[in-house]
Amino acid sequence: MLHQDSQKRKNSITTQGYFIKRLRDSGYTTCRIFSGYKIYDPRRWTILLNPEEEAVFITLVQNKREYGDIYFEISDGGLRFPKNYGINTDSFEVILSFLTEKGILGLNGRQT
Repeated sequence: MLHQDSQKRKNSITTQGYFIKRLRDSGYTTCRIFSGYKIYDPRRWTILLNPEEEAVFITLVQNKREYGDIYFEISDGGLRFPKNYGINTDSFEVILSFLTEKGILGLNGRQT
């Protein structure tokens, strides 16, 4: 049985489609990787950000420590982030600011 919690709310940071849309609107390239985690697994979905540049995996993790807990696990193979690095937020702007601070920019912010 798959977990449907994040699919119930349409315009929420926990919804994969909404998260991807906001990233693409900010100039990032994204790929859907997986969203079929089992109900007992705290991971909800995984995307790949800027696959031809930084290649950063972002995984939404919910209810791992306690019910209602939301964080995003960021992984790039240890180049910019330590393993299992997480951002505990329900704000897309916090995620966007964090990526920008780490030099992971959408096309709008890149120099050509």
